[in-house]
Amino acid sequence: MLSKQAPRRAGLCHNESTFFNVGRQRILLVISIVLAVFVLVGCSGSSPRFRSQEKESSSATPPHHGPRFSSKEAEEEVKETDKKPEKKEIESIAKGGRDFRKEKNAAIKPLDQSKMMREISKYMGVSYVHGGSSVDGMDCSGYTMTVYKNSMGILLPRSSYEQSKRGTAVELSELKFGDLIFFNTTGENASHVGLYLGDDLFAHASVSLGVTISSLQSTYYVKRYECARRIVE
Repeated sequence: MLSKQAPRRAGLCHNESTFFNVGRQRILLVISIVLAVFVLVGCSGSSPRFRSQEKESSSATPPHHGPRFSSKEAEEEVKETDKKPEKKEIESIAKGGRDFRKEKNAAIKPLDQSKMMREISKYMGVSYVHGGSSVDGMDCSGYTMTVYKNSMGILLPRSSYEQSKRGTAVELSELKFGDLIFFNTTGENASHVGLYLGDDLFAHASVSLGVTISSLQSTYYVKRYECARRIVE
């Protein structure tokens, strides 16, 4: 009887061994899958390390500096600036060849006017950059703000609209050196500003030409002229 039962016990042990082997393989498979999931989640972009890199990457992207003006308005500016001073005249003014004492503001001392002219000339040719106020690029209000700050120690607001609220109102026929003159170039009040020099000329940061000198008699500016303010009295 022992010899007959032995095969059955051996067969039972074999079946139990097979059962446990299969179960162990399934457990190992589940563990492997779980570990793989953890590895994939840990390496995904949602991990803190990757999120910080994405944040740094996005913050490192330089801001886009585009003109406030549409391309159509820039084209109109170029097309309608029919009274623009000659390049030689602009260069002469920038070098101090004109003192503009005919329409001098008596409240601005000669030394201060000279300082203003140096600041006005210093940035001639600097390209237009919306939001800029340095030699790397300037917009119109950044230009007037910088000139007044560096020459007279007067702090003007950053936007042309806010600058149009400073000082006192001046009639077009009564303009003097250093007055701020404002234009509606975008459909909004006082959207552009320049510094009056004299002889119907003013310095400003033009969207199409950068910092330059233009004439108040130009068709573009005649149609868009809005008001003027005197800062120094």
